[in-house]
Amino acid sequence: MPTASAAATANATPQGVSRRELRTVVGASLIGTTIEWFDFFIYGVASALIFNRLFFPSFEPLTGTLLAFSTYALGFLARPLGGVIFGHFGDRIGRKTLLMISLLMMGLSTTAIGLLPTYEQIGSWAPILLVLLRLIQGFAVGGEWGGAVLIVAEVAPPSQRGFWTSWPQVGAPAGNLLAAGVFAAASGLLTEADFIAWGWRIPFLLSILLVLVGWWLRRAVSESMVFAREAAAAGVERFPAVEAVRRKGRALLTGAGLRFGENICYYVAATFSMTYLTEIRGGDRSLVLNAVLIGSALECLTMPFFAMLSDRVGRRLVYGGGALCMAAWFLIFFTLLDHGNAWSVGAAITVAMVAHGAMYAPQAAMITELFPTRLRYSGASIAYQATSIVAGSLAPLIALSLYQASGGTTLVTAYVVGSLILTILAVIAASETRGVDLAAVE
Repeated sequence: MPTASAAATANATPQGVSRRELRTVVGASLIGTTIEWFDFFIYGVASALIFNRLFFPSFEPLTGTLLAFSTYALGFLARPLGGVIFGHFGDRIGRKTLLMISLLMMGLSTTAIGLLPTYEQIGSWAPILLVLLRLIQGFAVGGEWGGAVLIVAEVAPPSQRGFWTSWPQVGAPAGNLLAAGVFAAASGLLTEADFIAWGWRIPFLLSILLVLVGWWLRRAVSESMVFAREAAAAGVERFPAVEAVRRKGRALLTGAGLRFGENICYYVAATFSMTYLTEIRGGDRSLVLNAVLIGSALECLTMPFFAMLSDRVGRRLVYGGGALCMAAWFLIFFTLLDHGNAWSVGAAITVAMVAHGAMYAPQAAMITELFPTRLRYSGASIAYQATSIVAGSLAPLIALSLYQASGGTTLVTAYVVGSLILTILAVIAASETRGVDLAAVE
């Protein structure tokens, strides 16, 4: 049995950081990631519901939606580049400065989307500008995750790292919650004509206010002392991303494998389901928005529990359990959506979101624990963002294409379940990292 002094050491924050300072860091990271994911997700909601009409009106509805999802996917293609560049400078000059830059880039590009003229007003320039702004969004969010998670992981007590690093992760479903909530409110309060004409712009324009709040909160956060002391003692790598690829290839593959199924199932459940219910099944837009709203809220509430559980029983058990539950649930996911009533749609999306949370909650700790301090921003960002090219970016596109090719959802289900099997294999191949000393990771 550990002694009282050993337990105190395990629960102490690194470098003598007080609990109050830890909560400040966690709060600032949570607010910042929530804002950035809100910005990123409102584009996904708009792509599923209205961008086909406003920016690709000369195509039939499903083809227009496919093109809208293509611009949505471009944001994911820019994420690995953002991860590499932000990771490079984050490992050389520190975490905080890069977090401030990513927040500003995301907020300004999102606000600009809310001001964009439509195809009817400026023709083909409208989708071109939309693509450009989406690329900036993707680049910014590609650099956000690594910094937000690391600045928490490097001050959290090792025995509670899973719990504390889950809070920046909560920013993703919280951002989706806000995005769906604002769209649901605008859709419910406005007529269909007003919503299409100008109401859709409201969520994008709100971004500038949220960015000001996030900027103010993040100014109070200090630079990671783990990084600062490592840099002072041993210097920094000249090309940390290159070194991460050269020295930590297995860790990168492990992180990418963990992300693969988690990323695909989330964007099928949270984004493709909207198109499926509204464009394909002819369902009510408010019904699916409210289902995503409830599911995101419950995911936010349950994620800290799953993360805390990973601190007790290990990352692999919780992560693998979440992937297994999600795979099983997707066998009936579309059957429930097909019923079309509030209970069945709500259950389908809510359970999927909660199962996703079991994977997403311990993910931040699990990936950051794979890399040494000098390469951690680059390594964690590349591992996290690399799958965005073949997973999150393409998931709605592939799901819609599989539906169009087969006329049903069987192939879509097989696609999601197959991706989750690959993630389960990555969990099995991974080493348990619970409680590891980050300063000692080589």
